[in-house]
Amino acid sequence: MAQSNVNLATLIGSRICHDLISPIGAINNGLELLSMTPDTPTGPEMDLIGESVGNASARIRFFRIAFGAAGHQMVGRTEITSILRDLYEGSRLNVAWMPEEPQPRAAVRLSFLAILCLETAMPYGGRVEVSETDGNWALTGAADKLNVDAALWSFLVNQQSETSLQPSNVQFALLPRAAVDDGRRITSQSDDTTITINF
Repeated sequence: MAQSNVNLATLIGSRICHDLISPIGAINNGLELLSMTPDTPTGPEMDLIGESVGNASARIRFFRIAFGAAGHQMVGRTEITSILRDLYEGSRLNVAWMPEEPQPRAAVRLSFLAILCLETAMPYGGRVEVSETDGNWALTGAADKLNVDAALWSFLVNQQSETSLQPSNVQFALLPRAAVDDGRRITSQSDDTTITINF
């Protein structure tokens, strides 16, 4: 995938997320208004709708950064932790964002793509810790049991053809190319219970 194709792909991602976030937000607002109406029916059906809308909103906010255009703005810790909390609330994966200061959107995008990569190796859950020191990032996934697909993870360093990738694993092709756009290089290492991505 050429650099121009990466840029085009991220613009498409930004456009899709931008167009979807408004109607999903409107549905959420409508549910809140309904909840304030005395005769609104309550029950598992309404709970399911509310949870589904919340999950969709969290995913779009996450994908907007992960797959959208990076730009040059900074992203604050409150926004990042809110996205991660809403996305992984109730899941078996816990994500801890350690940096306290706002971070460049490009670095946050790389981190979000790396989290998606780590997620594939942790199907039974675990903890991902995101840290940054002097511009160097480390994302470490720790779990009692990992499932690391060597062929899939080789995309991070070899950047072979994407034809064998499934759509659910597109982050493995995009992460190293987005890193090059940001003047960085992806490395990774793993053992029986931890796997780390650095850039």
